[in-house]
Amino acid sequence: METALTRLVGVRCPIVQTGMGWVAGPRLVSATANAGALGILASATMTPDQLRAAIREVVSRTEAPFGVNLRADAGDARERVRIIVEEGVKVASFALAPSRELIAELKDAGVVVIPSIGARRHAEKVAAWGADAVIVQGGEGGGHTGEVATSVLLPQVVDAVGIPVVAAGGFFDGRGLVAALAYGAAGVAMGTRFLLTSDSTVPDAVKARYLAATVKDVTVTTAVDGLPHRMLRTELVASLEGAGRTRTLTRAVRRAAAFRRLSGLGWPQLIRDGLAMKHGKDLTWSQVLLAANTPMLLRASMVEGRTDLGVMASGQVAGVIDDVPSCADLVERVMAEAHRTLRALPDPGPLRAPR
Repeated sequence: METALTRLVGVRCPIVQTGMGWVAGPRLVSATANAGALGILASATMTPDQLRAAIREVVSRTEAPFGVNLRADAGDARERVRIIVEEGVKVASFALAPSRELIAELKDAGVVVIPSIGARRHAEKVAAWGADAVIVQGGEGGGHTGEVATSVLLPQVVDAVGIPVVAAGGFFDGRGLVAALAYGAAGVAMGTRFLLTSDSTVPDAVKARYLAATVKDVTVTTAVDGLPHRMLRTELVASLEGAGRTRTLTRAVRRAAAFRRLSGLGWPQLIRDGLAMKHGKDLTWSQVLLAANTPMLLRASMVEGRTDLGVMASGQVAGVIDDVPSCADLVERVMAEAHRTLRALPDPGPLRAPR
């Protein structure tokens, strides 16, 4: 199925696997790429050396295009951009809007730039700065999310920008792909659906928790890092929501120290990143400290399998997913269903001019 997205990045299917921290590693990304979709490697939880090694591992597993997701506000963003360019990565995606300078640097090197956005004004800004496409995530999406539903946000962005728009938030099958195309999107991006594949390295016990969830088991909370975060409702989430301010901040500082050791970042770099985050999102210092919760709480579940100690970011679609196919089977299934859905649409008949 050819769309503006497939022509732009050189994939066979208009499907994107999003860059989920601790989840979108070389195995998942290469399996997605080999299936004909665009896999996005999550780099925020990697050191620069780990990122370079991960890119090379993906290259060893596939000849298909893939991308790398970056934190635009990270202090070492330029170093990571340099690695992407040197290693010949096709696509750079961003969880936050990159600067005009970063976009220009990547485009000058021939890298396709696709920021993720959650509001029309953000899409208009990055489009004016030269972004090649945008991923627009509605409120149904997992992780940090907004309040506007995809069905409302998507057409707003499609009408506002003249670049390909990829729809995210609430997509898991071929019917959703057709719906997104009808709104004017060039494809769909899926996170939770790719997390629940056999190529995902997330522990089986954690996948079982996702599969057992209903739509009502997916909630939005600010207790983890002070920002709206969509995840599975668990006893840990309830305890975080009920914890006092002092206890919560103490835990956050402790986890920040653990993440510093794991990521190899020094305290000066963490402080600079915190200042950038505070400015970019207009956060209080308490919220900046709370943001240190997220990487370690996600790692506890997604890597260590400790659902009692970690959180599980999740889109609402977790409540309607009931299997764990391979990436190849998933992409084939989505595309087959999309074609069946298109063929089954009723013939609208001849158009008549309004009287």
